[in-house]
Amino acid sequence: MSHTVYPSLRNKRVIVTGGGSGIGAAIVEAFARQNARVAFLDIADEPSRELERKLASSETPPRYYHCDLRSIETIRELFPRIRSELGGVDVLVNNAANDDRHALGEITEKYWDERIAVNLRHLLFCAQAVVEDMKAAGAGAIINLGSVSWHLALPDLTIYQTAKAGIEGMTRALARDLGTYGIRVNCVVPGGVRTPRQIALWHTPDEEMRMLGMQCIKARVEPNDVANMVVFLASDDARMCTGHEYFVDAGWR
Repeated sequence: MSHTVYPSLRNKRVIVTGGGSGIGAAIVEAFARQNARVAFLDIADEPSRELERKLASSETPPRYYHCDLRSIETIRELFPRIRSELGGVDVLVNNAANDDRHALGEITEKYWDERIAVNLRHLLFCAQAVVEDMKAAGAGAIINLGSVSWHLALPDLTIYQTAKAGIEGMTRALARDLGTYGIRVNCVVPGGVRTPRQIALWHTPDEEMRMLGMQCIKARVEPNDVANMVVFLASDDARMCTGHEYFVDAGWR
């Protein structure tokens, strides 16, 4: 499959959260193809190290950093280290999330706090950790990953969908606050993406048929489809795109 090359992304310093597998891994690979300098964060060491090995022959091989994004202290310690090794950050992709199912009656205060930490809180603090680099450069791109789930009100995902709705609000607020510095902030909204996790846990043949029935385009959304949108929004070709949501869902309604 051919891919668009964006010269503006060559040697750009990029951080991708949750980059070890699934959509995140596709995003890491997409930026590697652009010859960007990529740091990706995850807590899953085995798949992340395997991705590092897979991309080791790239012109600028991505680097893996173990990071539990639930810890704000860890974020504040790690980002200066990445900066010292790669330089000031040009692009942040806030991808990390976890869509575990949960019933309303089972939600505890502890579980709520943990799910919000996993799916929402770290996006703001990762943005906070890179924004001074972008201000100094007079440019930058922050791309947040949302979800079609809350637009559709899917079952058993109350906290996850609350977080994803919040991400779209955060995206618009940050775009307004940071636009004066030349920093663009956008949200990519994936649909039912065919990742190994989704196939293993929820995308049964019946569920796949249901999703295809709801989509305008009768083909599964792949991780690369999402990554292609992320790379475009990070490039100078999207220089006037900010404060909005960009759906990659095959028209799921």
